[in-house]
Amino acid sequence: MAFVQPNFFAFRIAHGTSPRSRHRARFRRVRMSGEEEDERWDLELASPCKINLFLRILRKREDGYHELASMFQAISLHDDLSFTVLPDDAEEDQLECEDPNVPLDRSNLVLKAIDVFRKRTGRTEKFRVKLNKQVPVQAGLGGGSANAATALWGVNQLCGKIATNEELADFGAEIGSDISFFFSLGTAYCTGRGEILENVSELMPTSLYIIKPKEGLSTAAVFQNLDIASIEDRDPLKLKEALEQESIYTVEFVNDLEVPSFKLCPKLADIKQACEEAGFRGVLMSGSGTSFFCLGEPYRDFVETFEERMKELFNVDIYQARFLNRKDGDHWYLQS
Repeated sequence: MAFVQPNFFAFRIAHGTSPRSRHRARFRRVRMSGEEEDERWDLELASPCKINLFLRILRKREDGYHELASMFQAISLHDDLSFTVLPDDAEEDQLECEDPNVPLDRSNLVLKAIDVFRKRTGRTEKFRVKLNKQVPVQAGLGGGSANAATALWGVNQLCGKIATNEELADFGAEIGSDISFFFSLGTAYCTGRGEILENVSELMPTSLYIIKPKEGLSTAAVFQNLDIASIEDRDPLKLKEALEQESIYTVEFVNDLEVPSFKLCPKLADIKQACEEAGFRGVLMSGSGTSFFCLGEPYRDFVETFEERMKELFNVDIYQARFLNRKDGDHWYLQS
């Protein structure tokens, strides 16, 4: 028996499919780095997250990791990290964060990154770090990885820039697969576990919305439910070429982790369908979920009601953002 998909935005039909509006109504604003901060720090940095414009899982490796190919894009939704070098007699780093869900012990990727930096460079300085969390967790946005990369960049700056971008990316790969990406210029084709990166020219700008349900999924659980044999074969190099050469609104958006994620949380499939019906030009889950990115604008009829309707139906958070790139290898994201 055929399954009839629900039309979450059926009320659009009565009004027609009018052009998209540039109006922004009642969506969450992303706070820029440095606002609402009165303390004096040696260094303050934004810690941007990322989306995967496509994500192909190619095979499971002998070391237990999965071989992937993905186009990573940094976006302006970000945490903030503030750094101060502690006195010479300090025995431990100090990590502060008001979010009660963020661990403050050595399991935190920020402290792991600082430990690896000292191990690989021989430096002995200790640091006080304050983390202001805004990026949602278990979202597939790489917020923790971005924090680790920003910590590596920050302490390297405070120690006299003794490591290169390439060396910092290598330090990051020791901790996690996504960390190396943030040492690109913001748009990169990533392979291996995600730690092998190739810089790609900036993509065309577009309106960008992040939709995040309250539910989260662990990356391990998603991969455990992945059936690699059933994945449709798509050449990642052709996907990359299309993003580089065509309008971003005409390319195919592919994420091989959507199927196992939707299996674990069926609500995600409904959220994706609702966003597509709202009129966005491209909708895809980022990473292992559970957030979605939506490119373009909703139909003009929906601009005033989209957030309210999505929250009513799915209990989601909605963020506005934009693609983000570094000026060059000597500057961090959102750094003048």
